[in-house]
Amino acid sequence: MGQKTNPIGNRLGIIRGWDSNWYGNKHDFAPKLIEDHKIRTYLDARISRGGISRVVIERTLNKLIITIHTSKPGIIIGKGGGEVDRIKEELKKLTGKEDVQINILEIRRPETDARIVAETIARQIESRVNYKRAIKMAIATTMRMGAEGIKVKVSGRLGGAEIARSEEIKQGRVPLHTFRMDIDYACLFAQTVYGKIGVKVWICKGEVLGKRDLDPNFVGARDHGRERRGRERDRRK
Repeated sequence: MGQKTNPIGNRLGIIRGWDSNWYGNKHDFAPKLIEDHKIRTYLDARISRGGISRVVIERTLNKLIITIHTSKPGIIIGKGGGEVDRIKEELKKLTGKEDVQINILEIRRPETDARIVAETIARQIESRVNYKRAIKMAIATTMRMGAEGIKVKVSGRLGGAEIARSEEIKQGRVPLHTFRMDIDYACLFAQTVYGKIGVKVWICKGEVLGKRDLDPNFVGARDHGRERRGRERDRRK
């Protein structure tokens, strides 16, 4: 089952929280869902090089709170905060709401974030870098930053071949069936002259043995894998 479902959706409510936090009844649920999709699509297009990992949307009675997790906060904030103010005004026009708040959270270790790693590989493929070289460089960087495992799969006309194919490179352990295993996942496209090439990335960050805060904006979670390896080294001494 773990091989067939989205690893993030499979762990919702167990070790991972929802990226949209609001209540909708049968009359306004669909409009709110469509609005969330419009906001995320707009931000991905508006800040295409901003290193966005995830967009968390929260709603109160008359307020819309958007939290952007990014590895490059300076690009989104802009000089003197001018860029983020422009984005806020554009979101007000898009949603039709007067009270829109934008929060920006910096990702401390972008090398272990699946979406940023997938975006890095996709951009390199678009720049005509050999796909195997791009994948191996990303894997080496991620493993060096303390991840327990990473799996990368690319599909399409790799290297400009006439027949599309899929290739997968894996290092370490990525147990998709274990719900307590913290696995980050992302799927992106590289738009090349030969057509689209799909890039999928799975990153295993270690086991979550205790109770975890399911707030999607919670960034204080410890690296369980690194902590466990440290205990093992101490026992060997």
